[in-house]
Parts: sequence; C-alpha cells; structure tokens
Amino acid sequence: MSGMMNGHTVEAPPMPAAKIAITLDEDLLRDVDLWVREGRYPNRSKAIQAAVREKIERWKKTRLAEACSKIDPKEAQAEADETFDGDIW
Repeated sequence: MSGMMNGHTVEAPPMPAAKIAITLDEDLLRDVDLWVREGRYPNRSKAIQAAVREKIERWKKTRLAEACSKIDPKEAQAEADETFDGDIW
C-alpha cells in the first residue's frame, strides 16, 4: 500500500511474509509470466499475491452482500427506531 506525502510516493513498510510452495498448471503460469514480462508486476510472487488478494477481497464483498440480503428491512427499521427512540435532538 502506498500513499502520497508532499508530492512523493510513500511506501508502507513491508508486511511479514511466509514462503510457500504452490503448483500451477502451465497455462496459468504462462499468464503469470506474461504479467511479469509486461511489467504489471516485478516478479511471479508479487503477481500471485495480487491475484490472491483480489480473490479474497471479492470473496469478502460477496459474503457481505449475502449477509445484507438476509436482513429483513422491516425488522432492521424496527431495531433502528427502538435504538434511536427519543435520541433525536
């Protein structure tokens, strides 16, 4: 993660990382290597980290959407009304 400070990019300190071994089929590895050759990522490790991170973020959003879809709007409104009853000034 990086940010801007006084017009300069500031990199966040690196997170501790664990080394793992994975097995990829050849077509998938070719695509990862293409990302690296195109300069999208500096190496295979960063490319795979980005892909896993994106997948996890999508999964989290899906879980949130599923949880929200289970909320009964009338029940949520009743809880809100009960919680804030008399607290409005």
